[in-house]
Amino acid sequence: MTEPVDPELADLYRDFGAEHLVPLWTQLSDLMPMQPTPAAQAHVWRWRTLYPLAARAGDLVPVGRGGERRAIALANPGLSGKPYATPTLWAAIQYLGAHETAPEHRHSQNAFRFVIEGEGVWTVVNGDPVAMRRGDFLLTPGWNFHGHHNDSEHPMAWIDGLDIPFVHYTDAAFFEFGTERVTDEATPPVSRSERLWAHPGLRPLSGLQDTASSPIAAYRWEHTDRALTEQLLLEDEGQPATAGQGHAAVRYVNPTTGGDVMPTIRAEFHRLRAGAATEALREVGSSVWQVFEGRGAIVMDGLRQVVEKGDLIVLPSWTSWSIEAETGFDLFRFSDAPIFERLSFSRSYAERTGP
Repeated sequence: MTEPVDPELADLYRDFGAEHLVPLWTQLSDLMPMQPTPAAQAHVWRWRTLYPLAARAGDLVPVGRGGERRAIALANPGLSGKPYATPTLWAAIQYLGAHETAPEHRHSQNAFRFVIEGEGVWTVVNGDPVAMRRGDFLLTPGWNFHGHHNDSEHPMAWIDGLDIPFVHYTDAAFFEFGTERVTDEATPPVSRSERLWAHPGLRPLSGLQDTASSPIAAYRWEHTDRALTEQLLLEDEGQPATAGQGHAAVRYVNPTTGGDVMPTIRAEFHRLRAGAATEALREVGSSVWQVFEGRGAIVMDGLRQVVEKGDLIVLPSWTSWSIEAETGFDLFRFSDAPIFERLSFSRSYAERTGP
């Protein structure tokens, strides 16, 4: 039997609707759940599938004004077809053919590039050409002009990460085309920003003012690799230097503040020895991982997925996750943690299974 409908209550709800009003008592469980209930889903994209699709786009889709970039976004299967990895993060594979140029533009959104393999492309940020090579992490903070050119005989692909969904949701987006000069095609081995800023512990006196985003255009793989190697060597010597047993990790930082490289994006690199594993963890906020080298598994809310070089993994807010390394295992990670920390919404929970 259905409950009888109170005509006066039904009239009240109709009047609410006519005035664009919604009573809290009918929405409480959706608006204020006991814990985060993300629509986004944990998901894995396979590099062996992504790269051939990008190469096909390279044959069929030109780069130029209008489309601007041959970038193919990861569309989370839980977000109704939106080109978002999570509600705050955008991730894509970008593909640039031999001797191609992606034209100059700028936008409010903060962006970076991470190179899984290859070289021969320069990204030009505010007129500063920056070489892109395997393992490099490269920044394009918001509202900086940037373009790319491939100076080699071979195509190259990398991942792009941006805060597009967050900026779009907050109605904060601006975009501007660059000059018709598509980009500076110089190819110096070291960018101007690195010559100024990429010296550990040293800061130029011409740059004593703190900046919201890091002034370093490229964080080079050789430095990342060395830092991770040294952490594990210290662990071998009995020093408490790692993130966990057999697990080295570093965070890329803004040298002017010691904080995150950009206001909305955190970036890290993790290395696990063969056989090592992390604790299961839940965190407010979402992240995207890419396997840089090796083979292992990621366990997401109890589902174990084997992943290898190039594969991309998305972890929505409050998803339980842990990592298991079959071989030596290197992973790049970016997240929206700075947003939630600044809003004091940050929370994490380690699901310890041992004593």
